[in-house]
Amino acid sequence: MSKQTDNSYVTVSGLTKRFGDLVAVDNLEFTVRTGEIFGFLGPNGAGKSTTLNIISTLLDYDKGDIRIAGHDLRREARAIKSLIGLVPQEIALFPTLTAQENVSYFAGLYGLGGSQRKQAVAEALEFVGLAEQAKKRAGKMSGGQQRRLNIACGISHDPQLIILDEPTVGVDAQSREHIMDSIRTLRDRGATIIYTSHYMPEVQEICDRIAIIDHGKLVGIGTEAELLAVVTDVKSIVVELEPQAGLAIEGITDKLGLLPDVRRVIADADGSQLRIDVDLAFSDITPLVKVLMEAGVRVRSFNNEAPDLESTFLALTGRELRQG
Repeated sequence: MSKQTDNSYVTVSGLTKRFGDLVAVDNLEFTVRTGEIFGFLGPNGAGKSTTLNIISTLLDYDKGDIRIAGHDLRREARAIKSLIGLVPQEIALFPTLTAQENVSYFAGLYGLGGSQRKQAVAEALEFVGLAEQAKKRAGKMSGGQQRRLNIACGISHDPQLIILDEPTVGVDAQSREHIMDSIRTLRDRGATIIYTSHYMPEVQEICDRIAIIDHGKLVGIGTEAELLAVVTDVKSIVVELEPQAGLAIEGITDKLGLLPDVRRVIADADGSQLRIDVDLAFSDITPLVKVLMEAGVRVRSFNNEAPDLESTFLALTGRELRQG
């Protein structure tokens, strides 16, 4: 049996998967660290779902090496299956069964029985906030409740690797927040989580690191700040000015341009707006304000226009991230 030699819970090396002439996953390599929430993003058709299905042991692959908790996926799939909890994008519930019966069924698939199974079901329903809905049929639940029940079914066996594929699709704000809190709690309890979402604010809020794939290849990986730095190391501060006659705007832009961390200053033709490009790490606008005040400039507003994960994703893939 292979042993882990670093902090990587999942290691994917040279992963390739073809469907006929289509190369869905092309020599893909990345690692997921133990105990992190790892965002896994890609536009439709990028190979994201194929990769997750392979890691989940649901799909074979052509070549490459995948290790989960030190186990070789191809040779030790049975051992790996018990470590994984999969929460699919599509609701995987039996609508005529109660919440309790649904969770019990999936817990049974993982070999839990007797009092252990009963306790696991109760704990999973309590965890997702559905203990009081245990006797309610899944088909009668709201969309948010079904999403939470979907999670309960995927974690009832206390998996160490949890794959969450769009877990908040179509839910209300309250259910979304409950799901996000639950994911953090799972991580804090020691689980390693692979998380996908089309909703970038969620990814920015919850993920420790993020991988972006396109056309089956890795195009970016790292923290949000590291990914932003791949695309640009500059952000803009837009200063809206009050109309003022006789304002020597050129002299003001020259002075601003001499300040540390300021890359470039551009003034609108009518002098109503300044765009100041600064280093991405720039945070203290006091020197800017001082220059403007000494020049007698009346400022209407300051606005940051920093690059975000959405713009970074678009820059790396050329495509927007959409649900589906």
